[in-house]
Amino acid sequence: MLNNYIKLLSLSALLFKFFCFSASAEIINGIDIKGNERIADETILMFSKTNLNDDIDEDSLNKILKNLYNTNFFENVSVSLKNNILTIVVKENPIIENISYNGIKSKTLKSEITKNLKLKPRSSYDEIILSQDKDKMISSLKNSGYYFSTIEIKILEKSDNKIDLIYEIELGKKAKIKKISFIGNKIFKDGKLKSLIISEEYKFWKIISGKKYLNENYIKLDNRLLKNFYLNKGFYDVTINSSFAKLFDDESFELIFNIDAKKKFFFDNLELVLPNDFDNNNFKSLKKVFSNLKNKPYSINAVENIINEIDKISVSEQYEASNVNVIENILDNKINLTFQLDESEKFIVEKINIFGNNITRESVIRNQFYIDEGDFFNDILTKKTINRIKSLNFFNSVVSQVIEGKDNKSKVINITVEEKPTGEIMAGAGFGTDGEVFEFGVKENNFLGKGIGLDTNLSVASDKIEGNFNVRNPNFNNTDKSINFGIQANETDKLAAFGYKSKKVGASIGTDFEYLEDLRLGLQLSSFVEDIETDSSASSRQKKQEGNYFDTYTKLNFDYDKRNQRYKTSDGFRSFYSVDIPLVSDNNTLTNYYNYKFFSELYENNISSISVSLSSANSITGDDVKLSERLYIPSKKLRGFVRGKVGPKDGTDYVGGNYYAIVNLSSTLPQVLPNSQNIDVGTFLDVANLWGVDDKTLNETNEIRSSVGIGVDWFTPVGPLSFSFAQPITKGSTDKTETFRFNLGTTF
Repeated sequence: MLNNYIKLLSLSALLFKFFCFSASAEIINGIDIKGNERIADETILMFSKTNLNDDIDEDSLNKILKNLYNTNFFENVSVSLKNNILTIVVKENPIIENISYNGIKSKTLKSEITKNLKLKPRSSYDEIILSQDKDKMISSLKNSGYYFSTIEIKILEKSDNKIDLIYEIELGKKAKIKKISFIGNKIFKDGKLKSLIISEEYKFWKIISGKKYLNENYIKLDNRLLKNFYLNKGFYDVTINSSFAKLFDDESFELIFNIDAKKKFFFDNLELVLPNDFDNNNFKSLKKVFSNLKNKPYSINAVENIINEIDKISVSEQYEASNVNVIENILDNKINLTFQLDESEKFIVEKINIFGNNITRESVIRNQFYIDEGDFFNDILTKKTINRIKSLNFFNSVVSQVIEGKDNKSKVINITVEEKPTGEIMAGAGFGTDGEVFEFGVKENNFLGKGIGLDTNLSVASDKIEGNFNVRNPNFNNTDKSINFGIQANETDKLAAFGYKSKKVGASIGTDFEYLEDLRLGLQLSSFVEDIETDSSASSRQKKQEGNYFDTYTKLNFDYDKRNQRYKTSDGFRSFYSVDIPLVSDNNTLTNYYNYKFFSELYENNISSISVSLSSANSITGDDVKLSERLYIPSKKLRGFVRGKVGPKDGTDYVGGNYYAIVNLSSTLPQVLPNSQNIDVGTFLDVANLWGVDDKTLNETNEIRSSVGIGVDWFTPVGPLSFSFAQPITKGSTDKTETFRFNLGTTF
């Protein structure tokens, strides 16, 4: 602190001289520099921005002083002019030789709190910067939950004007969130609001969760999440006034959010205003959207979706417009919106710069671009590019900056990325009525910085061992097409239930690409060698299938995905179709599969869905379909029935079928446990049939199977637990039923 006072006194003295004495200029005939030991005279002159024969006055002396202090090289500086000789006297700041941080054992925590510090070994010591660094460390510790931490800084003076900095850190207890409460919330249950935010109440079973400790960044995000939720429920002018923590006697906190939701607003009239040269017919789809929203509660997501739709149409029609201005007119609790599309001035993309990719190759990032150097600048395509780069999941952050080019008709796009670790190790176990499952896998999503994905895993179940290794290049040959290669091997022992055992090994190679927006096409070539054996009790028809098989297939995929999100989907649909076509095969089985699933939020927090699944497996040469390729109804799609024990039987063995059809209806029940954050309850109706077995002499009951029940998904401390209570309504005479089913699994 004393050094700061000296600096202030020096500046004050010069200012006093400036105002009290003549400001007549003199020519510098000589420069005398004193007091410097490490820093060369030439370096001091360079930073002073002064040379021989310069005109100098009192104002100039003041500037020299400021320039030298701004270097942070000097503890004290004085300048004077006498007989045309400029004298600069400096006292150098010490050099930091070593920095140590005592009191922190965790390398991760130490890296987190020190990554943004300015003072480093071999840099000049500066008291002001040291104080700033200390504040940064305190803030980082608070963000990690250490609200009671203290830092004492010791300076160890050494020879040659060098010092060591020693940070003595006392972490103290982590600040636990004992309770989360909401003030002013009269509309939604506290449990619902808790499920929206990042912060969570401390519970003893949340062993590895960092969200149970106070984190200022989390709290800021919580405010935004809460506000966004209310904005999508009609509360246009909601405010989250403050959030703060209150200290209890046991040094834990209550986190309090003050919510002022005010009144609810509704959409009234919505209209679109286009430039004169735009075709209104290209935007006619918006008329239905506007009509559907009228008198509906205000939603900021709905407004953003409209803007995105306008952007999509503008891009598809190659309009240069990029600015959508939303004009609001509010009358009482009605909101009128005008979406005004302005045609932007045309600029050429002069240059695209990419920064921060130390591992990821630049070509991998550039392959995600919708816009290139030399194209007309388009803000819509630039934003889509950023989202596409983010979707690679290689980076913690992706930030874009658009600046002026060399002239007024060009733009330069600067993109800065922050890379993150892309490797994963997974181990897991599952226990349920279907048996035990153990898994282990290693994955790398950005091998050698080329964006190549490597994935290997091993799965061991009660009746199956399976291993595979896959390589995927999402930008093969610098295109938007992917190529993937895989090796698979498995051994399936179904002698007890289905009368056969299979050993299978093979490889596949394929590609997929986005054909249209939200529509992906896939093509894959697979070859397998399989050995099938049956037990002594198997029928003659089953025993005929014993032996070795070689099969080569090509698979075609069509995936049209319009879901609003892949996890916990609440709106939209997905339509998926695949077909396996035999090319060179000992069995020549043609397999088709189709699934359509639709989601809708019928009322607040209720998510309902309907799913239709169809599949067929037939030999194109008229032979029996291989035992391992026959169809079985998945147990998750027909609850209330024992896995695999539905459909035709050959003696005591269930042999599957050539066709199945499944319809699943489900609906969540948010009102059952409204305050629960970890348990989802829902009802379901499953309807299915399996038919068309090759041998018509077998015991086949071509009857529709159906069941109703209640399903529960519970996210326990040791992993997700799902169980169902189902009551079969209709069944076949040979079907095996069950009322209760559960599965427990975890990944770590």
